[in-house]
Amino acid sequence: MPPPELTSVRSARVTAAHRLAKRSFRGKERRFLAEGPQAVREAVAHPGTPAGRTLVELYATPAAAERHADLVADARAAGAAVLTATPEVMAEIADTVTPQGLVGVCRFLDSPFEAVLAARPRLVAVLAHVRDPGNAGTVLRCADAAGADAVVLTDASVDLYNPKAVRASAGSLFHLPVATGVPVAQVLAGLRAAGTRVLAADGAGQRDLDAELDEGTMGGPTAWIFGNEAWGLPEETRALADEVVRVPIHGRAESLNLATAAAVCLYASARAQRAPGGCRSVTSS
Repeated sequence: MPPPELTSVRSARVTAAHRLAKRSFRGKERRFLAEGPQAVREAVAHPGTPAGRTLVELYATPAAAERHADLVADARAAGAAVLTATPEVMAEIADTVTPQGLVGVCRFLDSPFEAVLAARPRLVAVLAHVRDPGNAGTVLRCADAAGADAVVLTDASVDLYNPKAVRASAGSLFHLPVATGVPVAQVLAGLRAAGTRVLAADGAGQRDLDAELDEGTMGGPTAWIFGNEAWGLPEETRALADEVVRVPIHGRAESLNLATAAAVCLYASARAQRAPGGCRSVTSS
């Protein structure tokens, strides 16, 4: 096995990659870190952005490069710079306590909000005032699994390129359009103008998700707004929605966490839209 190319944590490349753990540097460079083989594989497979290929650089320990030789070869074939590094250097770059030996430097993936609207989305998850990166990434993963067309993060929400959010998305960050930094009033007005029904998920909602399903009101284009797990959605945000809907609690649980509630709501919409008469009927593509 050849010796690693990067052996000093003070090298310029290592310093540049390490700085991407901070939001200010990510925003300046418009690059973020994707850690682990799954995230790197998704980055390699991503079709790219207007700025160029998604994966710009790949850092790997010699052991990881040997273990994931096919992935390293694909990264090189895609045009990424591949560099091997000692475990100590990898620990400096990676965000996790026990690095998996692969870290990619990727270009930002976010889409303009106008492009999300132009695509006439049928199911959208809107994160308003969500501050926890793990929650944000997990909701993105849920939206991807439910077949949503886009995710929007308002300007009061966490940075989706936070390493914890990227990990929590489990690769879904690379799968669907994401718009970021949009004022909540602009988001909801734009979605409504595009013919999308806006539902706010809130435990204090007067409408019940079961009732919405029973009454057949969820078959059309829908956007769900999800708020901060600790204090929910502000009154001014709830007032902008067409309906405020609660997930019914049939047992003795006090509440559902944000990601679980989001999964329930998004899958309810996905099921309604795929039913006969819904906007995603079984005969549609």
